Amino acid sequence: MADLKLSETRDLTRIERIGAHSHIRGLGLDSALEPRAVSEGMVGQTSARKAAGVILQMIKEGRIAGRAVLIAGQPGTGKTAIAMGMAKSLGLETPFAMISASEIFSLEMSKTEALMQSFRKAIGVRIKEETEVIEGEVVEVQIDRPAVAGAALKTGKLTMKTTEMEGVYDLGAKMIESLGKEKVQSGDVIAIDKPSGKVTKLGRSFSRSRDYDAIGPQVRFVQCPDGELQKRKEIVHCVTLHEIDVINSRTQGFLALFTGDTGEIRAEVREQIDTKVAEWREEGKAEIVPGVLFIDEVHMLDIECFSFLNRALENEMAPIVVVATNRGITTIRGTNYKSPHGIPIDLLDRLLIITTQPYTKDDIRKILDIRCQEEDVEMAEEAKALLTHIGVETSLRYAIHLITAAALACQKRKGKVVENEDITRVYNLFLDVKRSTQYLMEYQEQYMFSEASIGDGDEDGTNAMLS
Repeated sequence: MADLKLSETRDLTRIERIGAHSHIRGLGLDSALEPRAVSEGMVGQTSARKAAGVILQMIKEGRIAGRAVLIAGQPGTGKTAIAMGMAKSLGLETPFAMISASEIFSLEMSKTEALMQSFRKAIGVRIKEETEVIEGEVVEVQIDRPAVAGAALKTGKLTMKTTEMEGVYDLGAKMIESLGKEKVQSGDVIAIDKPSGKVTKLGRSFSRSRDYDAIGPQVRFVQCPDGELQKRKEIVHCVTLHEIDVINSRTQGFLALFTGDTGEIRAEVREQIDTKVAEWREEGKAEIVPGVLFIDEVHMLDIECFSFLNRALENEMAPIVVVATNRGITTIRGTNYKSPHGIPIDLLDRLLIITTQPYTKDDIRKILDIRCQEEDVEMAEEAKALLTHIGVETSLRYAIHLITAAALACQKRKGKVVENEDITRVYNLFLDVKRSTQYLMEYQEQYMFSEASIGDGDEDGTNAMLS
């Protein structure tokens, strides 16, 4: 357990679907952290975005961890969009873990273990490692094949040079195989990692650029390296604490990261890892990168989870926790007590609270413009004005839902641009909350378990639904 095993992670290129927040590219702030009116997919919410920008600056400087931020606002006011904007603005190296509070109840492990794993996913470790590299231009590759097949292993010689020196290396069967895989030939500039024997093709030397009359676009020309053939290079690996936990706690090692079967990780394993990482920090080998843990629908957590969060925030290995909720004064789950946002007062006291305001008519219009562009829908100006009016009267989410539906209605009548008639058609097809409630009020006797028909005492409740 003394030497921890690490995996080198590589970011895969993902094919992104068009989702609810796929148009968000960042927080839309300038260099002075002032929010622009419309930028990077963000519209309005200037004070909330400015506050998120300040939090972002704290995260980037990496000095402040264990802070907690609450984004509170009505449904559909862009709380998750702000969290997504923060994630995009942080860059690839700063870890960002996003969970919904309800998902920790559906996992096989205990609630506190699920929260702890989320915490560890949001803390990165940047590990610096020195390695010996042979780097130079290939002058010649000689491979001696045995006269009788299978009689002996292939051997060979590799001649490499830099601007100052030239060297000849004897090759074993494994190295010959590696060079063959990379299709190394004379004139290529390569780097060989001495401990692992990994061959990396850096490009082709400029001095050999006239060897062929025609070459493909994938050929990269580089200068012949200078100095000595053997060099010491510093390599940086970026992993999260959770990845190190999984690799060191399972028999199948890093394969558990792909299967998702991480299971519960023992406290002793975590303690040993924390001790080792602290040692590396002292020696200057590693650097802790506190990231962000975003918990959506935080009112769904129960009293045990809130107590755990209270303690976990005070830990020195804590990320910045951003939570979001759309509840008002409501019951704390697991108790009979009511509290603002459904969060206990002692935890609420530790949170910096950012509020989001309802969107104005102009904001709704700008958001609908962005969504039309994102969903690749051409819409006439009058249709956009009608959709904005619907958004103001009902909700922004309902108006966004109608964009693609209207585009399909337009396609059916073989039109090119979405017109008012398409919006009207889908508006009549799909009900919003107000009209659905109105319909229920009219036909409630025909539904099962209709509570409104039991007595007159529920009239206030039905009026509240309608308003």
